[in-house]
Amino acid sequence: MRIGLAADHGGFDMKQGMLAALENAGHTVVDYGAVVLDQTDDYPDFVVPLAKALAKGEVDRGLAFCSSGVGASIAANKVSGVRAALIHDTFSAHQGVEDDDMNLLCLGSQVVGNALARELAQVFLRAVFSGGERHRRRLAKVAALECAPAGDGPRPTKFHE
Repeated sequence: MRIGLAADHGGFDMKQGMLAALENAGHTVVDYGAVVLDQTDDYPDFVVPLAKALAKGEVDRGLAFCSSGVGASIAANKVSGVRAALIHDTFSAHQGVEDDDMNLLCLGSQVVGNALARELAQVFLRAVFSGGERHRRRLAKVAALECAPAGDGPRPTKFHE
């Protein structure tokens, strides 16, 4: 599998360790940076190029790292076609792919340790989108939001009182 990685200074060390682990597992890894540790860098400068490459199909999946994973997730989800999520547990790592076709896993280096990060990445990379009708329907609604002006998009078809 062709996997893209990106991190700012906060996720740099975790990314470097993940890069080696993924290459050792036989994956082709594309590093979108940072390539040197610089305490003044900004996560969008690395995460957005990864997200754009993912949306274009240049990589199959992506992993993005920052201190909390929140900023990486926010930045990545601004790119149409990217379905990024901040993940801390193995259930969400596979369920996000199986049900929501998640294609970018975001991790916080100050939240999860290296061993858990590697486990989450393995689970994420092994997971396959189920393609179920209800999941495709939901993803179509999400995709419609990417094309809609702010505030517009799909309206709920069911209401709960």
